[in-house]
Amino acid sequence: MPHALTLDLANEQATADLAARLGRLLAPGDVVALSGDLGAGKSAFARHLIRSLGDAEEEVPSPTFTLVQTYDLPGFPLWHFDLYRLTEPDEVLELGWEEVIHEGVALVEWPARLGALLPADRLDLHLAITGPDSRRATLTGHGAWARRLDAPDWAPETGKASEP
Repeated sequence: MPHALTLDLANEQATADLAARLGRLLAPGDVVALSGDLGAGKSAFARHLIRSLGDAEEEVPSPTFTLVQTYDLPGFPLWHFDLYRLTEPDEVLELGWEEVIHEGVALVEWPARLGALLPADRLDLHLAITGPDSRRATLTGHGAWARRLDAPDWAPETGKASEP
């Protein structure tokens, strides 16, 4: 059964802190599905996560036009996908999708574009704009991710666990 956690993020630093905490849980084969309206902070969250795992000064461009950016991080390669411009789910296969879901970590913006290719075992992270600098993050763990979100050493104190 999926497990959900809702967090109010007061500012960009709170988003960076959440990204760093989440980054420490990642392992090869993980998929993090990032959703939210345009401007909700999906790319900013991904940037913070990538920098927390590697070089804090690394340039982390949005993959809006390239569709995917790859990063060789300690422990695993990370692939940051932006699927907004995909018209068919199978187009992601040309971007190395099958390789990353077995060997690396995938951060996926616009995951609904994957259709049936979206793995059942994943973390969904939805960002909603609540103010000029604030966001609400809803993390929903599916499969093994439901257990990870339940771990007491992970759950941020500001989080409110809920069942969907």
